[in-house]
Amino acid sequence: MLSTAQKEQFQKEGYLVIENLVDEASLSAVKDEYRSVFARIFNDWHSEGLVKQSGEGLDFWQMLDIACASDLEWFQPLDISLPHDGITEDTPFHFGPAVFDLITDERVLDVAQDLLGPEITSCPIQHVRIKPPQNRVPESEVRAHVRETSWHQDRGVTLEEADRTEMVTVWIAVTDANRENGCLQVIPNPPAEMYPHCPKSQTTMADAFVEAERAIHTEVKAGGAVIIHPLTPHSAGPNESEGYRWSFDIRFSASGQPTGRSQFPEFIARSARAPQSELHDWKAWKQSWEAARTHLSNSEHIPQHRWDGSSPLCA
Repeated sequence: MLSTAQKEQFQKEGYLVIENLVDEASLSAVKDEYRSVFARIFNDWHSEGLVKQSGEGLDFWQMLDIACASDLEWFQPLDISLPHDGITEDTPFHFGPAVFDLITDERVLDVAQDLLGPEITSCPIQHVRIKPPQNRVPESEVRAHVRETSWHQDRGVTLEEADRTEMVTVWIAVTDANRENGCLQVIPNPPAEMYPHCPKSQTTMADAFVEAERAIHTEVKAGGAVIIHPLTPHSAGPNESEGYRWSFDIRFSASGQPTGRSQFPEFIARSARAPQSELHDWKAWKQSWEAARTHLSNSEHIPQHRWDGSSPLCA
């Protein structure tokens, strides 16, 4: 899948931009799935009197416009993960066949294999990102999946168990990502070690280590992807356009190595050594997350991030 030159660029610069990684049929399936799921949520809101109209005849974006304007919690029911805290037995999330097919897409796994080897685990640090125009985002909204994303390294949002884990992030654009709508920015040629991070409104690299003047904007069309090394500093600006920017963060790690969030379920996405261990059933994937939700909602809270504000670097 990747050329020798692409592999060398990734190892040196810490990122790759790959156009046309995911085909239009796969993107259309994800869009249709999300529209169907959100219509059910929207109709429940209508039944409860939270919105004036039903979802009938509305497209996905129109329903999102109304949800944002009504200050309703639309993000978590569409996310492919559990939140960092406050997990209950009925915390909503979305796990469906189209998203599972995206995560296990052969071309996506080919890229992961070229960088990690043939034993690949789907790491549970994963999210959908549906970013509204910034002027529609409430000031109280601090989640990086909804508004601008602070500078960080992906290793910085794992727990210490994964500090030596081989992993890559595949950031897949469902809509075009450009400067106006807040595409990813990366600082190339990452360091050999992790920078200190601080627990601000988001987990953020300490200011002294951010070299924003070296940042590169990674514009990419729908279906394209940005591949990110776990030590590459990256961020995403606010969405200054009038439309939504939609992407998925999908992470893979070398099988047998800690994922950095072991309280969430992983699965074998590809294995040359034991192909029978690969997961191909989206319902089993969903059930593993439902089981994790039940367990975590009845257990002591497990932090997803390691940082506190005691370091002088965070002052």
